[in-house]
Amino acid sequence: MNQNSLWRWLVLLAVVAVGVIYALPNVFGEDPAIQISADSGEAVDAQFVSRVEAILERAEIAPKQVDVVDGQLLARMPDDASQLEAAEALREVLGRDYVVALSLAPRTPGWLVGLGAEPMSLGLDLRGGVHFLLEVDAQSVRETAMERYLQEIPAFLRARELRYTSRKVDDGQLIISLRDQQTLQAAQAALTQEFNELTVSEAPSRADTLAIALTEEEEQRILDFAVKQNLTTLRSRVNQLGVAEPVVQRQGAARILVQLPGVQDTTRIKDLLGATATLEYRAVSLEGDAERAARTGIAPAGTQLFFERGTGRPYLLKRKIIATGNQLVDAAATVDSETASPAVSVTLDGRAAKRMFEFTEKNVGNPMAVLYKETIITTTYDDEGNPEFEREKIEEIISVATIRGVFGKRFQTTGLTSKEAHDLALLLRAGALAAPIAIVEERTIGPSLGQDNVEQGRNATLLGFALVVLFMAVWYKAFGLIANAALLLNVVMIVAVLSMLQATLTLPGIAGMLLTVGMAVDANVLIFQRIREELKAGAKPQEAIAGGYDKAFSTIADANITTLIAAVVLFIFGTGPVKGFAVTLSIGIVSSMFTAIFGTRVLVNACFGGRRLSKLPI
Repeated sequence: MNQNSLWRWLVLLAVVAVGVIYALPNVFGEDPAIQISADSGEAVDAQFVSRVEAILERAEIAPKQVDVVDGQLLARMPDDASQLEAAEALREVLGRDYVVALSLAPRTPGWLVGLGAEPMSLGLDLRGGVHFLLEVDAQSVRETAMERYLQEIPAFLRARELRYTSRKVDDGQLIISLRDQQTLQAAQAALTQEFNELTVSEAPSRADTLAIALTEEEEQRILDFAVKQNLTTLRSRVNQLGVAEPVVQRQGAARILVQLPGVQDTTRIKDLLGATATLEYRAVSLEGDAERAARTGIAPAGTQLFFERGTGRPYLLKRKIIATGNQLVDAAATVDSETASPAVSVTLDGRAAKRMFEFTEKNVGNPMAVLYKETIITTTYDDEGNPEFEREKIEEIISVATIRGVFGKRFQTTGLTSKEAHDLALLLRAGALAAPIAIVEERTIGPSLGQDNVEQGRNATLLGFALVVLFMAVWYKAFGLIANAALLLNVVMIVAVLSMLQATLTLPGIAGMLLTVGMAVDANVLIFQRIREELKAGAKPQEAIAGGYDKAFSTIADANITTLIAAVVLFIFGTGPVKGFAVTLSIGIVSSMFTAIFGTRVLVNACFGGRRLSKLPI
């Protein structure tokens, strides 16, 4: 009675082996490291590795190891001081052509890496870094959508010979004045039938005028799309910065959470995350009088008035855009070979390249302008602490050049400062934001505080583990020692699963781990108390063991399943730290049920099963 079959031993040994292998990388720690990537996005080569080693040698800095990982150079340093000195020396020599970022490189042995074993990631509260909560500007999303309809709807009306006298976007609505009431009614009917995502009504204070706005469902749809596109763009920008283990995730309807472990200087990060800078290539109108348009504020039909950066000279640009920053497939900061001034070398996608080729072919000798556009959002707070956004739109011509020859896919854009060229190249490569974003919350956590949190969390876990082990050994004797072995396996399994999932460990996650330590022992307490009750009722030792496990199972299962349901709900509806707690708790519940019920049963059977016993050490 109470004997183990072969499959029980195989299952337990397999779980122990897998748990130890995948938990082991967390023991080896990390090296301070320098991570270097090319600003152009290209992979570094052996020649560049030699160049970096020479720079470090001249600076009298000896790295532990220099490797190329995923197209980026990774230089391991002996200590934090060497890491900072190396970063400063490399940035000074390499300049803006390369992104030099501080990082931490795991010391995991190669044989474990070959098995796919990697250590857990540490969250912001354990490693230090910066935390941003960004909000997508819903008003700009609406305005952008209505600007699109400002071009589309008049063309729709003209095609149906429904004449209008004026059109403009005002307060998120498209206002169109029509010739008479009859035309208004015909236009309203046609627009309502064609554009079901819009509400079309008569303007209350204006005769023969339609007010066109987005429906609530359409507003929500385009806002959701803008948030998703911004999420993708921000992830790309963060990757361009070379930050290790970043967190970029949606939070609520219009907010995005960005956490960058290991980053302490927030100024440049804020500039690049929220930047909306992009370029537009347009033809300069040769027909209108730009000076007159500047005086009157009225531009001829089909043109827009803009001013040149620095000189303030007015230009009339045609509304039709030849190419935009959204149509670039590559961009790199460079220096113009003729003027030695900073420039951005751009590569257009297929459609834009064809359009640029056709335009330049027909307009050799005519001027083309490069329009720089950016929206700067300043966040202030009212008396109740709610964020308020102030928007400043910058639209200025940075370059007007005469087309000397035909070009299409690749060319250079000048008229920028060195910093603007570098930042703009990064932004164009990562993609434009679908809508401006504002920082509504910002926090910086120092590395020393993160290390304190790690040590306090480790000490709390070890102390809790030690007290539980001591209690079980004293109160339940030999059975308590078996429970302690299962408890150790439980902790190893939790760490292994978190490492396999590459989950991020946070302070709440440590709390969840500590909680599961107590819960795992709780299951054994129920089993052991049942065994004691069976012995008091007159059962023989072997019968008491079997009865204790069988009768306690339903109680343990019910308690753990209800807790697991609560953890799943926390994961679904929680955010950030709450999710981290829920993940660790869920893994711990499943792991503790396995170790407390299956693991201890195998060990108890191995120690006491199949033997004639007069009493049990419990």
